[in-house]
Amino acid sequence: MQPRDLSDHVAYEAGRGIEEVARELDRDPSEFVKLASNENPHGPSPAAAVAISDAAATVNSYPKAAHADLTAAVADRWDVADDQVWLANGGDGAIDYLHRATLDPGDDVLVPEPGFAYYGMSARFHHGGVREYALAKDDDFAQDADTVLDAYDGERVVWLTSPHNPTGVTTALDEIDRLADETDDETLIVVDEAYGEFADVHSAVSLIEGRDGFAARDDVAVLRTFSKAYGLAGVRLGYAIVPEAWSDAYARVNTPFAASELACRAGLAAIDDDEHVDRTVETTLAAREYMQEHVDAHVWESDGNFVLVDVGDASAVAEEMQERGVIVRDCSSFGLPGCIRITCGTEDETDRAVETLNATLADLAADPGTDVEHDASADANAEVPDT
Repeated sequence: MQPRDLSDHVAYEAGRGIEEVARELDRDPSEFVKLASNENPHGPSPAAAVAISDAAATVNSYPKAAHADLTAAVADRWDVADDQVWLANGGDGAIDYLHRATLDPGDDVLVPEPGFAYYGMSARFHHGGVREYALAKDDDFAQDADTVLDAYDGERVVWLTSPHNPTGVTTALDEIDRLADETDDETLIVVDEAYGEFADVHSAVSLIEGRDGFAARDDVAVLRTFSKAYGLAGVRLGYAIVPEAWSDAYARVNTPFAASELACRAGLAAIDDDEHVDRTVETTLAAREYMQEHVDAHVWESDGNFVLVDVGDASAVAEEMQERGVIVRDCSSFGLPGCIRITCGTEDETDRAVETLNATLADLAADPGTDVEHDASADANAEVPDT
């Protein structure tokens, strides 16, 4: 007995953790700073941490009431009906639910390249095919309607990430609206807004509900998560907001009790903790600006809680930075072997990351055995147009 043919499936490559790296290098974990996984540098919402502790004694019960209460709170936040909110075990769970609700065997999805690997992984789990549209480095990874439509061939689901990971670019709502207009009636446009709190743009929920000058649509859905701005990555809590016509599909595609009791209680507390979110966003904006101004390589403008940096040889730079105690994301796994991604950390963490990166670039450039090119006397940001 063997599992089905999984040769087309790929394993998800997560950012490396401090404990893992410390064990590998036989070092003390306290020596390292991790800026590889776009986590909240201030930790979880304090209100959520209290709620998790308070709820610990009730985890013998299924999360019926908490699930309904959190659904209502999310719906209230977005001014949508309760049954338009599909709670899930992280944003990944919401991706699965949408694929269960849309894909028949052999249907295709269209995903960005570079992009989040789980869009394609989930589609294949549900016996769907995967096609890609390219976001071009020489076009500053612009993600507009024409870019997607040039690759579109009647796919059942089209995935947009706004802000996009790992580049940080956003897609204007009028471009999303035009894309929905110019794709087939049976194509669902899903806008993944996992990093939405860090971007000064309207959510694509406006397209679903007919706000901000747009007509209401039944072919757009939005993903959101509590992992980033709310700092709850470890409890796995996300959700989709779907058109009203889709609402009754949730009960048919979700797993029983889609989010745990602890996750629901944490989400209920965190959703009203505006102080924590505001502090997190403020830290992110400051870190993005600091890295733009002080990194001695090209840093793309970003609307996420991270920046993408053009370093020449991502593996060499990431490995050397890790040796020096700063863990960043080598974007070779995204198909960008010349780029690293740095999460926005606290002021001290960001200062250390910039200092370490600049020193690494200078030292590697002085070694003729590497492919890293670096001119310490010039600011590479001035040589490449901003997005």
